[in-house]
Amino acid sequence: MNESRSNLARLFAPASVAVVGASASPNKAGYQALAALRGFPGRVVAINPKADGPISGFETLPSLRAVGAPVDLVLFAVPAAACPELMREAIDCGCGGGLIVGGGFAESGPAGAELQAELGRLCASSGFRLLGPNTAGFVNKQASLTACFVPSVDRLARGPIAVVAQSAGINLTVSFLLARLGAGISQAIGLGNAVDVDAADVLDFLAAQPETKAIALHLEGVNQGRKLFETLRRVTPKKPVAVLAVGRQDVGEFARSHTGNLLGSHALCVSALRQAGAVVVDSTEDLATTAAALSLHRMAPKSAPGIGVVTAQAGAGLVMLDLLKANGVTVPELGPATLQRLSANLPPITYLKNPVDTGRPGPTFADVLTAVTEDPHIDAVICYALSEPAALLPATVLPDLARGATKPILFGTMGPRDELEPTLAALRSAGIFAAESPEQLARAAIGLVQDAAAQARLALPQPERPPPRLAVPDVPDEHSAKQLLEGMGVPAPRRRACASHEQALEAFERLQKPVVAKVLSSEVLHKTEVSGVMLNLAERAAFTAALVRLDAIPLAGERRYLIEEMAPPGLELIVGALRNPSFGPTVVVGLGGTLAEVWRLTATRLAPLTSHDAEAMLEELRITALLEGFRNAPPLDRAALLRLLVSVGDWIHHHPEIEQLELNPVRLYQRGLLALDALLIRTPPAS
Repeated sequence: MNESRSNLARLFAPASVAVVGASASPNKAGYQALAALRGFPGRVVAINPKADGPISGFETLPSLRAVGAPVDLVLFAVPAAACPELMREAIDCGCGGGLIVGGGFAESGPAGAELQAELGRLCASSGFRLLGPNTAGFVNKQASLTACFVPSVDRLARGPIAVVAQSAGINLTVSFLLARLGAGISQAIGLGNAVDVDAADVLDFLAAQPETKAIALHLEGVNQGRKLFETLRRVTPKKPVAVLAVGRQDVGEFARSHTGNLLGSHALCVSALRQAGAVVVDSTEDLATTAAALSLHRMAPKSAPGIGVVTAQAGAGLVMLDLLKANGVTVPELGPATLQRLSANLPPITYLKNPVDTGRPGPTFADVLTAVTEDPHIDAVICYALSEPAALLPATVLPDLARGATKPILFGTMGPRDELEPTLAALRSAGIFAAESPEQLARAAIGLVQDAAAQARLALPQPERPPPRLAVPDVPDEHSAKQLLEGMGVPAPRRRACASHEQALEAFERLQKPVVAKVLSSEVLHKTEVSGVMLNLAERAAFTAALVRLDAIPLAGERRYLIEEMAPPGLELIVGALRNPSFGPTVVVGLGGTLAEVWRLTATRLAPLTSHDAEAMLEELRITALLEGFRNAPPLDRAALLRLLVSVGDWIHHHPEIEQLELNPVRLYQRGLLALDALLIRTPPAS
């Protein structure tokens, strides 16, 4: 274990803690830090050079040097300006890590940003690990450690779920929502400004903690997206991760092409998280629900698990069915043998195929639930029943059923709070997820299904492909970009690059009519916006007039022309690849042509792509009907499009000198495809 990793473990699971800036004044952070540490079984040292005795009953020393031994965790409860020098002392003393609760750093302006940058430099040069600054701290229930400055956090129960959040408010919100679900926490970690320890570091640490069974992650922004992506790919096969990613924003100056405009940073982040195996949710309630369910009932990897729905109230069953299907969850019809078993235990007026409507639960309810659970098409069962005094409460039979079942059974109910609490507590103590609404129950099942499907995808074998190495011109234009594409096996229309009217007229005579005449210049990113594309030119006079119109386009450099054969009609798509500052090489596909940014129907993945990633992109794009042949049209070459997506991903992944590649449109046919336009942008030289 290297020093940086071992120091991270010292930070989150310390044997000793020092509070720098310890205070006897209750309104000071140094007092609150000591108060929170009263239950910690390890050594706690209060650091205050002005104190003449113990503070709040803790051993007090004038400096970290006076401790006499390296401290694992240092809590800095001092003004921002004092932090760098005190951190240097901690590093010199061999301390493992620290956290800074106070603000006044990057969030406060340029001066604070420089202070924060200095902290980052100190960490990078020493191996010292820092949580924050501007963090409320963390809780490690396994170590009985509360290094947190939020009241009542010490009352959270110990359990199997780790909560990691950039916001202290969200961290505690999710932790308390978990408590309402009867789920305890193993850790609750606030990242704050994350100058050193970030979400990826924490995920790596938690993956090795046996008491953590599931992770709830909140993100407000991702500075090192590729690092997070790679970490999640390692962690999610070991432990499920549910993520709430906020920050729906545009890409600002990065949008240099149509591809950039189509790729918002939030959309890219969500796609990358899912590609890495995480379950992405839309609210704090869903984050808590999904993490709680996954901590109890993780399913085996499967591309499309089947969910059985058992309900005592038809209306609740419809609510759950609607939510499940809206999220792409398979709710299969039960097999003939199962239906026969159900009909022997339920009145003929009930619906049996799935959902199974039991009506008011009675003595046969256990047999009904067992039959659904044992159906070969079913991988997990959700069961909902109101708490009714005159009916059998299904919860009374669930613990025994769940113990004998090989598939997860999740339960939901509703009724007077005082009546429900003992029931819910009994279910949760038996390891059964218990919800308090049909929607919450369905959301839990959706999380289980999405996790199982993601892990099935990650487990698929990945064939090795040789890296494509092609020379990229210093000043690429459409013609040279298409030459590179053809070297990759991507066809383009027959064409000629011409430097004069005479050469263009010669090309016109040699190429099949009609032709397209385009301005050819690296200065022009989008030719249609400057009337730089002339279509359907079949006569010499019309062609000559088109060249004159192209000459009217103002250019600073060399003026050239690209003469191409017109391509037959087909389905127009945009295929792009770009190098995102945070997530690195990325591929996007969508409906193309001049209206690409109007339709905004796109799917995104990080490169390199597997064939399974490419397939998932087309499914997400929802153009299956077009690919299979719409209104008696012939089916289109899906395989050729998949190969293109994988090739483009390989190309930008292995060519760091490429910032963006855009093919718009790509025209897809019954057999093959053509790249009608190509835009290539080199990566700017490092300043």
